[in-house]
Amino acid sequence: MTVYDELVARGLIAQVTNEEEIKKMINEGKATFYIGFDPTADSLHVGHFMALCLMKRLQMAGNKPIALLGGGTGMIGDPSGRTDMRKMLTKEDIQHNIDCFKKQMSRFIDFSDGKALMVNNADWLLDLNYVELLREVGACFSVNNMLRAECYKQRMEKGLSFLEFNYMIMQSYDFYKLFQDYGCNMQFGGDDQWSNMLGGTELIRRKLGKDAHAMTITLLLNSEGKKMGKTVGGAVWLDPNKTSPFEFYQYWRNVADADVLKCLRMLTFLPLEQIDEMDKWEGAQLNEAKDILAYELTELVHGKEEAEKARGASKALFAGGANSANIPSAKLKAEDFREGKVDILQILVSSGLTASRGEARRAVEQGGVSVNGEKVTDIHTSYEASDFNEEFLLKKGKKSFCKIEA
Repeated sequence: MTVYDELVARGLIAQVTNEEEIKKMINEGKATFYIGFDPTADSLHVGHFMALCLMKRLQMAGNKPIALLGGGTGMIGDPSGRTDMRKMLTKEDIQHNIDCFKKQMSRFIDFSDGKALMVNNADWLLDLNYVELLREVGACFSVNNMLRAECYKQRMEKGLSFLEFNYMIMQSYDFYKLFQDYGCNMQFGGDDQWSNMLGGTELIRRKLGKDAHAMTITLLLNSEGKKMGKTVGGAVWLDPNKTSPFEFYQYWRNVADADVLKCLRMLTFLPLEQIDEMDKWEGAQLNEAKDILAYELTELVHGKEEAEKARGASKALFAGGANSANIPSAKLKAEDFREGKVDILQILVSSGLTASRGEARRAVEQGGVSVNGEKVTDIHTSYEASDFNEEFLLKKGKKSFCKIEA
């Protein structure tokens, strides 16, 4: 099976501009491709995970990845998939986030000896002269076509700012610049980036008279059509200080039965033949498949040692044992206590197991909360600081755990 055929078989490819040409370049290891990462947070998350895995796969096949850090485009904010405008970041925030990204990317991509490049579009975007840019690039874009682009449609109802309207031009200019300076002949991105990517290929064609290519990666959606990588507490991060290896492991261990095989194909490096065998698995065997998925992805992001710890902690919990140092923990704050006591609803919120006291109340009333194996049924149940001197294991539902300290 060729590299491209494997990408298709794993369900990774959504749209391509010229399949025959792209297939040839990828299979022969002649693609110099880029994927952009806007530094909107201080860690990459599961939404970036598939892009990083794709870069790793293609690099293993001899192709050259360029990780483009959006120090310039991050000053504007991508409107794709948004119903509101992104928060404006300072240059200092953006630089800090970029530094964090660099460390995480190195776990997936080999940047040694020129095998891959990491560049920052702030190096060219922040020095552009606006009038010169309008003259050089503006004439190549049709406003009518831009307004029909999928990435702008969701923003049109609530109002699309002129700031965001420029994002497509900036991303297209990136491709144009990378094509000229680094021989970058292909851009990959999420399926919601298609319009922006076509803008880049068209700009290269009109300005340079040459062909460049674009391919979008299938968005990671669950069986209900929702983006994966979100929890009650927010995104599932690749930074262990934001999402612990155990929590990361548990996220994948808890995917729906209908999603586990898809995730194994799209995200792991297990042979397709091995995954195809799992198609026949049912019942308890699907739990084994989930364990394999969780272990493989945790090892990829956090290393073998952390994956082993997370698997051990998970098995201890599901077996009824709670004595594990690798279970996530939360420390209560002084303000959580009222007259020396803290109620179960506040503990649930402070631990991150629920997002609000209302959600915590429903969890207790529905019988889904326990402390050290004993169900809590009264929403007024309170604890003193001394109750946390011994192990205090909070559980919500069947799969969410947290050790509470005071």
